[in-house]
Amino acid sequence: MKKPRSPKAGSGETGPVLLSGGNPQIAKGEGDAPVQAYIAAMPGWKSEVGRRLDDVVTRTVPGVRKAVKWNSPLYGVEGQGWFLGIHCFAKYVKVAFFRGTMLDPVPPIASRSGDTRYLHIGEDGAFDEARFAAWVRQASRLPGERM
Repeated sequence: MKKPRSPKAGSGETGPVLLSGGNPQIAKGEGDAPVQAYIAAMPGWKSEVGRRLDDVVTRTVPGVRKAVKWNSPLYGVEGQGWFLGIHCFAKYVKVAFFRGTMLDPVPPIASRSGDTRYLHIGEDGAFDEARFAAWVRQASRLPGERM
Protein backbone atom coordinates (compact mmCIF):
# COMPACT_ATOMS: atom_id res chain seq x y z
CA MET A 1 0.00 0.00 0.00
CA LYS A 2 1.32 3.43 -0.92
CA LYS A 3 2.01 5.82 1.90
CA PRO A 4 0.03 9.10 1.72
CA ARG A 5 2.19 12.05 0.91
CA SER A 6 1.99 15.73 1.61
CA PRO A 7 1.93 18.37 -1.10
CA LYS A 8 5.46 19.60 -1.69
CA ALA A 9 6.35 23.28 -1.67
CA GLY A 10 6.64 24.60 -5.20
CA SER A 11 5.11 21.46 -6.75
CA GLY A 12 1.85 23.11 -7.75
CA GLU A 13 -0.06 20.59 -5.63
CA THR A 14 -2.71 21.94 -3.31
CA GLY A 15 -4.31 20.56 -0.21
CA PRO A 16 -3.45 20.24 3.42
CA VAL A 17 -0.08 19.06 4.59
CA LEU A 18 -0.11 15.65 6.20
CA LEU A 19 1.79 15.57 9.46
CA SER A 20 3.33 12.56 11.19
CA GLY A 21 1.17 9.47 10.80
CA GLY A 22 -0.94 11.13 8.12
CA ASN A 23 -2.72 13.58 10.42
CA PRO A 24 -3.96 16.54 8.35
CA GLN A 25 -2.70 20.00 9.26
CA ILE A 26 -5.87 22.08 9.32
CA ALA A 27 -6.15 25.68 10.48
CA LYS A 28 -7.81 25.90 13.86
CA GLY A 29 -11.38 27.08 13.83
CA GLU A 30 -14.80 26.76 15.44
CA GLY A 31 -17.83 25.11 13.88
CA ASP A 32 -18.61 22.34 11.44
CA ALA A 33 -16.65 23.71 8.45
CA PRO A 34 -13.11 23.13 9.86
CA VAL A 35 -14.14 19.67 11.09
CA GLN A 36 -15.45 18.77 7.64
CA ALA A 37 -12.22 20.11 6.09
CA TYR A 38 -10.23 17.86 8.44
CA ILE A 39 -12.37 14.82 7.58
CA ALA A 40 -12.01 15.50 3.84
CA ALA A 41 -8.22 15.76 4.28
CA MET A 42 -7.89 12.51 6.25
CA PRO A 43 -5.89 10.20 3.95
CA GLY A 44 -7.41 7.13 2.32
CA TRP A 45 -9.64 4.90 4.43
CA LYS A 46 -9.35 7.25 7.41
CA SER A 47 -11.65 9.80 5.77
CA GLU A 48 -14.56 7.34 5.73
CA VAL A 49 -13.90 6.49 9.40
CA GLY A 50 -13.90 10.21 10.21
CA ARG A 51 -17.16 10.72 8.34
CA ARG A 52 -18.81 7.85 10.22
CA LEU A 53 -17.56 9.10 13.61
CA ASP A 54 -18.77 12.64 12.88
CA ASP A 55 -22.16 11.31 11.74
CA VAL A 56 -22.68 9.28 14.93
CA VAL A 57 -21.65 12.19 17.18
CA THR A 58 -23.88 14.65 15.30
CA ARG A 59 -26.90 12.31 15.46
CA THR A 60 -26.32 11.44 19.13
CA VAL A 61 -25.74 14.95 20.49
CA PRO A 62 -28.05 17.48 18.81
CA GLY A 63 -26.38 20.89 18.66
CA VAL A 64 -22.93 19.42 19.38
CA ARG A 65 -20.18 22.04 19.43
CA LYS A 66 -17.34 21.35 16.95
CA ALA A 67 -13.89 22.80 16.44
CA VAL A 68 -10.43 21.95 15.16
CA LYS A 69 -7.60 22.73 17.58
CA TRP A 70 -4.07 21.32 17.55
CA ASN A 71 -4.85 19.62 14.21
CA SER A 72 -7.59 17.50 15.78
CA PRO A 73 -11.39 17.76 15.60
CA LEU A 74 -12.99 18.28 19.01
CA TYR A 75 -16.61 17.74 20.02
CA GLY A 76 -18.25 19.34 23.02
CA VAL A 77 -21.27 20.89 24.63
CA GLU A 78 -21.50 24.67 24.89
CA GLY A 79 -20.58 25.79 28.39
CA GLN A 80 -19.40 22.30 29.42
CA GLY A 81 -16.16 21.87 27.47
CA TRP A 82 -14.92 19.16 25.09
CA PHE A 83 -15.76 15.49 25.56
CA LEU A 84 -14.14 13.84 22.51
CA GLY A 85 -11.26 14.33 20.08
CA ILE A 86 -10.04 12.55 16.92
CA HIS A 87 -6.48 12.17 15.63
CA CYS A 88 -4.93 10.22 12.74
CA PHE A 89 -2.00 7.88 13.20
CA ALA A 90 -0.31 5.69 10.58
CA LYS A 91 -2.28 2.51 11.33
CA TYR A 92 -5.40 3.75 13.09
CA VAL A 93 -7.70 6.65 13.90
CA LYS A 94 -7.60 7.46 17.61
CA VAL A 95 -10.77 8.59 19.35
CA ALA A 96 -10.10 10.17 22.74
CA PHE A 97 -12.82 10.30 25.37
CA PHE A 98 -11.51 12.91 27.78
CA ARG A 99 -13.57 11.52 30.70
CA GLY A 100 -13.41 7.95 29.44
CA THR A 101 -12.81 6.33 32.82
CA MET A 102 -16.29 7.53 33.79
CA LEU A 103 -18.00 5.72 30.89
CA ASP A 104 -19.71 2.34 31.20
CA PRO A 105 -18.13 0.22 29.90
CA VAL A 106 -14.85 2.14 29.70
CA PRO A 107 -13.34 2.43 26.19
CA PRO A 108 -10.67 -0.23 25.68
CA ILE A 109 -7.37 1.64 25.61
CA ALA A 110 -5.84 3.34 28.65
CA SER A 111 -4.05 6.66 28.57
CA ARG A 112 -1.13 8.02 30.54
CA SER A 113 -3.37 10.94 31.49
CA GLY A 114 -5.84 10.25 34.27
CA ASP A 115 -9.39 10.15 32.96
CA THR A 116 -8.80 9.76 29.21
CA ARG A 117 -9.56 6.48 27.43
CA TYR A 118 -9.16 5.68 23.74
CA LEU A 119 -10.78 3.76 20.93
CA HIS A 120 -8.49 2.86 18.00
CA ILE A 121 -10.09 2.16 14.63
CA GLY A 122 -7.92 0.36 12.09
CA GLU A 123 -7.98 0.10 8.32
CA ASP A 124 -10.87 -2.36 8.35
CA GLY A 125 -12.96 0.52 9.77
CA ALA A 126 -14.68 -1.81 12.20
CA PHE A 127 -16.19 -0.39 15.35
CA ASP A 128 -19.44 -0.96 17.19
CA GLU A 129 -21.47 2.12 16.26
CA ALA A 130 -24.15 1.44 18.90
CA ARG A 131 -21.55 1.20 21.67
CA PHE A 132 -19.75 4.27 20.31
CA ALA A 133 -23.04 6.21 20.34
CA ALA A 134 -23.66 5.11 23.95
CA TRP A 135 -20.18 6.35 24.94
CA VAL A 136 -20.80 9.65 23.12
CA ARG A 137 -24.16 10.08 24.87
CA GLN A 138 -22.61 9.41 28.29
CA ALA A 139 -19.53 11.58 27.62
CA SER A 140 -21.63 14.53 26.44
CA ARG A 141 -23.39 14.60 29.83
CA LEU A 142 -20.15 14.80 31.83
CA PRO A 143 -18.12 17.93 32.53
CA GLY A 144 -15.78 18.35 29.57
CA GLU A 145 -12.18 19.47 29.12
CA ARG A 146 -11.47 23.19 28.91
CA MET A 147 -9.02 23.79 26.06
